[in-house]
Amino acid sequence: MRKKHRLALLFGAVPFIMLVFALPFVNRVEPVILGFPFVLFWIAVWVALTPLLLFLADRIERRSGPPDDPEEP
Repeated sequence: MRKKHRLALLFGAVPFIMLVFALPFVNRVEPVILGFPFVLFWIAVWVALTPLLLFLADRIERRSGPPDDPEEP
């Protein structure tokens, strides 16, 4: 796997990691940001950032070309 493909995969995995695995660490009501409890603000920010990160992953994939085919010599 090329380095650029790994970077694209990382960009795609970050929102999942932040919404699933990091959520127990930010699960608190205080502080209140923009009227939202912190955990709700955290989720809203990552839901808003997910399309941007997936767009960046797509741009990296398109620029790096097709993935390596392990079956070809």
